Amino acid sequence: MIQEAALRQSPVYLDANATEPLRPAAREAVLAGLEQTGNPASVHAAGRKARIMLEEARKQMAVAFGREADCCVFTSGGTEADTLALHGFGRAEGRAILIGATEHDAIRKAAPDAALIPVDGQGVIDCTALEEMLATRTAGEGVQRGPLVCIMAANNETGVYAPLQDVAALCRRYGAFLHVDAVQAAGRMRERDEFSQALKDGSLAGASLALSAHKMGGPKGAGALILPEDRPLSPLLPGGGQERGRRGGTPALALHKGMVAAFEESQKQDWAMLESLRDELESIMAQAGALIMGRGVARLLNTISAVLPGVTAQMQLMALDIEGYCVSAGSACSSGKVSRSHVLEAMGQGEAAGQAIRVSLPWNVRAEDVRTFGHAYARMAQRFAERGLLKRPASLGGVDDR
Repeated sequence: MIQEAALRQSPVYLDANATEPLRPAAREAVLAGLEQTGNPASVHAAGRKARIMLEEARKQMAVAFGREADCCVFTSGGTEADTLALHGFGRAEGRAILIGATEHDAIRKAAPDAALIPVDGQGVIDCTALEEMLATRTAGEGVQRGPLVCIMAANNETGVYAPLQDVAALCRRYGAFLHVDAVQAAGRMRERDEFSQALKDGSLAGASLALSAHKMGGPKGAGALILPEDRPLSPLLPGGGQERGRRGGTPALALHKGMVAAFEESQKQDWAMLESLRDELESIMAQAGALIMGRGVARLLNTISAVLPGVTAQMQLMALDIEGYCVSAGSACSSGKVSRSHVLEAMGQGEAAGQAIRVSLPWNVRAEDVRTFGHAYARMAQRFAERGLLKRPASLGGVDDR
């Protein structure tokens, strides 16, 4: 009975980095796509109509990131786009692979033997270390191609932006190929953020980009790999030669239309309001005893990674779930497990890596829900303090408890 009652209630959703709520424009675009019967590869009238719609979506997605239409390879999501880049630009071309120490498992598990580029206590890529790694991998005897460097535009757990302009400059200097996992950043772009600036000034002109529809407020099951130029790419799925031989399989027309519509809507979002709510909530959580990860550097405007010292992430998630709030302990791609964050471990946070939760505000969040969550979080922290669980370390690098 308790479980049934809980299911009937409407929980407050604050886990946008796992998946954004579907935007109305994306829903309409998906439905319009589903009405089309033809296969885009068919030569009859129905197929041609579907093909026109698919190519229109491809052009819109590519142009949004400053590329020609045929530079957009549609995939089933961000994970496939990342894996295709690792395969096509890395292994198939005989490159060494370097990845950020805080990368998503879509990269980490697809390249388990990759060398890890360290980050500082805030989670920012160490460009000095990256340059040293590039130098040792480009000057060796028999080295014909520079390494493949894989970096997240914005971290999915902490929201911390990568210094993409500096990373891209190093890759050009040492002849490395840069792949950017832009899954979290692409649907939350503002002119002043690190990712937008790197796109605008041409820093990423030679890089590939991984995108995911549902992180923009689009449908699950669609994504794209944006290439720096129209070029062959060794496929993971040869299939019937779709996507110019770079990814086999019948394209999910409706889902790709939904992705384009979601991205376009995200560009009209009032991000300043969301950032203001994020800052307000951070202050409430910090006053309750939380330590905010990466607060001293540029981050996604909707993301909070908060450590409650001495209290495991699992205990916090259970307490907040009972209160009716949907948050997470980090990536939603770990089969429902609550484990220590490899991101915070790479940042040198030690035990705190098992005591952090992530709050990520969705595009349609209500201010009253953010504030009531803040009060619920403060009450929870007080309960843990009264039980003697909440501790306050003397020093914890890379955080801000203002």
